[in-house]
Amino acid sequence: MAKTQQDKTMQRQMMTVVLSSTLGTAIEWYDFFLYGTMATLVFPKLFFPESDPLVGTLLALVTFLVGFVARPFGGAVFGHLGDRIGRKSTLVATLLLMGISTLVIGFLPGYDAIGIVAPLLLTLFRLGQGLGVGGEWGGAVLLALEYGHKERRGFWASWPQMGAPIGLVVSTFVVNIVSAMTGPQFLIWGWRIPFLVSALLVLVGLYIRFKVMETPLFEQVKEQKREAKAPLLDVFRYSTPEVLLSAGARFVEQAPFYLFSVFVITYGTATLKVDNSVVLNGITLGAVLELFTIPLFGYLSDRYGRRLWYLLGCVLMALFAFPYFLLMNSRNSFLIILAIVLSLFIFHSWVYGPQAALIAERFGTRSRYSGASLGYQLAAPFAGGLAPIIALLLLNGKTSLGALGLKHVTIAIGAGSWQAVAIYMIVLSLISFVSTWGLKELSKADISDTQAYTIEEAPVSRLEPHEA
Repeated sequence: MAKTQQDKTMQRQMMTVVLSSTLGTAIEWYDFFLYGTMATLVFPKLFFPESDPLVGTLLALVTFLVGFVARPFGGAVFGHLGDRIGRKSTLVATLLLMGISTLVIGFLPGYDAIGIVAPLLLTLFRLGQGLGVGGEWGGAVLLALEYGHKERRGFWASWPQMGAPIGLVVSTFVVNIVSAMTGPQFLIWGWRIPFLVSALLVLVGLYIRFKVMETPLFEQVKEQKREAKAPLLDVFRYSTPEVLLSAGARFVEQAPFYLFSVFVITYGTATLKVDNSVVLNGITLGAVLELFTIPLFGYLSDRYGRRLWYLLGCVLMALFAFPYFLLMNSRNSFLIILAIVLSLFIFHSWVYGPQAALIAERFGTRSRYSGASLGYQLAAPFAGGLAPIIALLLLNGKTSLGALGLKHVTIAIGAGSWQAVAIYMIVLSLISFVSTWGLKELSKADISDTQAYTIEEAPVSRLEPHEA
């Protein structure tokens, strides 16, 4: 009877942990994706009105990139705090930082009101968003992974991953509602409402996070007084290969995701001239369906092995590149929605579901927050923030920078075509395939030890120094 009661208590605790980590990441990603949507729909006109349309979009996407550049720094700073003082306290701080940054963006005046200061402030608070989400992911994943580490950790760690499609769905839904309600006023003041809604979401997230206990594995480290004095240095000293290979493994997931959710808005509306609602509806439907396939693929990676599952995902993403654009180029609303839906709920979630456990299980408990955060976030500037910009340049072939005061400067990449973007996706898939091939299969390894894991053996006690 006592055991049954204990099991029930553990189940309730696990559900609270899963709810906290998933809801927290959903709020963070809501803020992050909301900015990406506005960077294509609103910000070129509001903050860069003196630029021609293409350059204005590029400049807005550059501010979008700033958030990705900040993410490794956020991962490093909050990873250090998470390994020193605990996962729970750090996650409260990341949620606050993201929420405040997003709320302030909602109040920013445009270029017409304060000139060049407007895009500078926009960039500054985008930097705050990037730092917040950079520290969020590692802690949210570790909450679920370290509570459910004994079995099915691929499944449990996939739940915080669902925060991304939830955030994408909610942000897209709110933008659709507000744009329909405010009509022509959307560009004047309606766009601010989704940013202000973030404040209410953050309050809910903070309430739930304060109710979560610290993870058992980190509590064990604290009881033994074995917290790493410099977890970031330990990661670079003992686990640099794992960090770099983990970052490389992310290219197949992160870059295509922003092509499927951000670049596709520009491609669908500006290039294909289809109605904006068709693209946004496709993104929303695909993200909703991902809520089912992300945990499913996380579970299947527990059963068949994460490395094998992820390698297969790299191959499938490469094979999908050309069919994706062929469906989009049909200009048929049904086929466009089909392309977007398939891109998200099958090809993206195939690798995104097991990705959290694939990365986090490489590192020992003493430095897992730092190691997992760096492994995940180092790919962000290259595979995330740059992806829509690179795709836009590949699509257009060349663009003049005269609007930036560089009248004789032109960025040129071939003749410009969708085929170039498809090849870009294939190259990304190849990078991740090679990186994943170099990782050790750790789906069945015991990660309760404080020691690090390597690509040669798992675990190896000599990799991290023991306290005297």
